[in-house]
Amino acid sequence: MSLTLNDIKHNKIKAWVEECIAMCEPDNVVVVDGSKEEYDALMQKCVNAGLATKLAKKENCYLFRSLPSDVARVESRTFISSVKEEDAGPTNHWIDPKELKETMKGLYKGCMHGRTMYVIPFCMGPLGSPISKNGIELTDSEYVVLNMDIMTRAGKKVLDILNADQNAEFVPCLHSVGKPLNNGETDGGIWPCADVEHKYITQFPDEKLIWSYGSGYGGNALLGKKCFALRIATVLARDEGWLAEHMLILKLTNPKGEVKYVTGAFPSACGKTNLAMLIPTIPGWKVETIGDDIAWMKFGKDGRLYAINPEAGFFGVAPGTSAESNKNALISAEKNTIYTNCALTEDGDVWWEGIGYPAKGKLVDWKGNTRDALPKDKAPKGEEMAHPNARFTAPANQCPCIAKEWEDPAGVPISAILFGGRRPSTIPLVHQSLSWNHGVFLGSIVGSEITAASTINAAEVGKIRRDPFAILPFCGYNMGDYFKHWIEIGKKSTEDKLPKIFYVNWFRKDANNEKLPGGFMWPGYGDNSRVLAWIFDRCNGDNSNVVETAIGYMPKTLNTDGLADYYKETLPEILKVDVEGWKKELADVKENHYPKFGKHLPKELSEIIDMIQDRLNKA
Repeated sequence: MSLTLNDIKHNKIKAWVEECIAMCEPDNVVVVDGSKEEYDALMQKCVNAGLATKLAKKENCYLFRSLPSDVARVESRTFISSVKEEDAGPTNHWIDPKELKETMKGLYKGCMHGRTMYVIPFCMGPLGSPISKNGIELTDSEYVVLNMDIMTRAGKKVLDILNADQNAEFVPCLHSVGKPLNNGETDGGIWPCADVEHKYITQFPDEKLIWSYGSGYGGNALLGKKCFALRIATVLARDEGWLAEHMLILKLTNPKGEVKYVTGAFPSACGKTNLAMLIPTIPGWKVETIGDDIAWMKFGKDGRLYAINPEAGFFGVAPGTSAESNKNALISAEKNTIYTNCALTEDGDVWWEGIGYPAKGKLVDWKGNTRDALPKDKAPKGEEMAHPNARFTAPANQCPCIAKEWEDPAGVPISAILFGGRRPSTIPLVHQSLSWNHGVFLGSIVGSEITAASTINAAEVGKIRRDPFAILPFCGYNMGDYFKHWIEIGKKSTEDKLPKIFYVNWFRKDANNEKLPGGFMWPGYGDNSRVLAWIFDRCNGDNSNVVETAIGYMPKTLNTDGLADYYKETLPEILKVDVEGWKKELADVKENHYPKFGKHLPKELSEIIDMIQDRLNKA
């Protein structure tokens, strides 16, 4: 089934590919067909080159190790290169597109010497869905092809759709690891990438174009993920009147068999994937997964928002994933999975910190060094066996709790949108917005408290790191205009058809209560189903267990059957309005957060602050 350039019949695609070939000068060009035979052959090529290790303990699973300079997204080297700097906004890095293109063209010239250029036709979303979008990624990395094969619908079936219509739109994505091989050189088993100062992950929103150079890792290189599905898609969504969001999508079924679909936006380390694959602790309730990271939502004819998961796989953070925190994720990654920067055990398995059990014997750490296993599953900071951002790339259809609707081309109707962050004080366990615009306000102030573990600057500890809508690093245009877009979306339907918006906080702490594990006032994990149950009832119009407060609607209580007594004792405290804490919260938003957006901040959000302040003053 192998494809060649002659199989590309879409004139615009063919011309762009030929232009990139002339610039990058690869030794060979392969059009990816998406077959199992192709996947297996590329993986074997990586094994033969010393870049991948086959895992004896897991079926068709492989481990890659990157260089220490190429282990995560590189915020400082990620650019929104709009024509006007103002359109990129204050939270994005900007370089003039003409200047940046000249720089990058210089780097791209001859960058694929000694390598193969792979042409990957891919679809973000189910094939044939009116919400899906197509792209073409050109890359010189087999690792990228293999991961894109899991994370997207890729290959001949997508090319056939594009070939059938000369006007079919696609997002062009050009990627190179930035390490040409001249005069018979090889990688010598060393992960190929460029020096940090030569890394560029660039979105050109005015042209809906993505150029990436110098990194082979994750969201820097799998251009369908953050670059397309968020940074470019947010621009498409703004222009076309829909929402491209950094959100999970879950299916929630109550004991009566009734179903609601819920999306949720949470900054990193706030339990997003855990919630998407949650195993409820209350009898009769069921959570199934539609998606764990990205949601695209468009209005249906009925005025409701319908969501798809544009991805086909999970690119999950391995450390901290355990049978307790996310059993379903572990099962999803048991076969046909790519692991990156995990530790390798003596018997051919992977291991990471927080996996829930100590390893035995010797381990090969993520840097390739052989070390004695730790007596427990944690290591001192900086001495981890697995990199803190180590990953697994697993097919979504292997998830034991994947919902049957996860690939429905029509999408699923969304009843609730959740926002949340890691806040040890002030923010209650759950509250519901008073209106759509109040919900937009809650999304705009999302953030997590900076801890000693997350910063090297002691002066920052205790401050709030704002991550509006959990999309701050991934919004392709001015964040103030993004807030305005959400407000405009609310005008396209009525409050009864729009999703209800909730703010949750699983992370309230009482360090003085020795009974509480870790000082946390709420157990989290599967017990978050108790909060989801209340949210479900609210979406059903149930007013029997609700009180209107200064900050929104809150439950009078929650189902506490089976909870430890100390959590029952703390529940009233985390379902209470901290009036003084909220006054300080609003002051921080007005003084330190909103001013950076200047004239782009919608007046509606300032009006919401005034409204909440007035309600707090009367509380």
